[in-house]
Amino acid sequence: MKKIVLMAVVMLTSVATYAQHAVGSVALKPMVGVTLANVTDLSADMKVGLVAGGELEYQMTDRFSLSGGLLYSMEGCKFDANYGSVANVKTKYNLEYLNVPILANFYVAPGFALKAGIQPGFKMNAKYKTDGNVAGFSGSTEGDIDGFNSVNFSIPVGLSYEFSDFVIDARYNWGISKIIDNTDCKSSVFQFTLGYKFDL
Repeated sequence: MKKIVLMAVVMLTSVATYAQHAVGSVALKPMVGVTLANVTDLSADMKVGLVAGGELEYQMTDRFSLSGGLLYSMEGCKFDANYGSVANVKTKYNLEYLNVPILANFYVAPGFALKAGIQPGFKMNAKYKTDGNVAGFSGSTEGDIDGFNSVNFSIPVGLSYEFSDFVIDARYNWGISKIIDNTDCKSSVFQFTLGYKFDL
């Protein structure tokens, strides 16, 4: 089994041309997908959201490119507050960011890239929503949340695969800055997108 894996790695690394776009080209990639987001240090669960936007990619060599983008991203988390028969409340923190991913992309096989970089995110909204019953009262409430910082820094790492100009992209955005004042809470976001790349 080890020999087969080694042979596959050698075959992949021996390919002469890795990227599908010409050296020196600039490509635009509109993209849309889903986020699986959480907030560390809150004992919360992942919340599904939307991510949409676009990226520009400059192909520096056959194997290496730089990209920058602008992505609307729905993040946050959800959790339950249970107090026996007295209360059963489901709460969501709905956070919205405008993220600016700046990535280095290394093509290890035709159409297949590993990527990493830095991503500042700018808070657009921070709201909560609750659903459940407390002492026999059922209903929902929502409103703004104070205390969330206006800028959130993450390190995105991931991979992508391009076929016929369509690009499947999977990333993990590892939060490195605190998103709530006076806490250790940071963002933790998995991001999966489908994009279409075309040269400008």
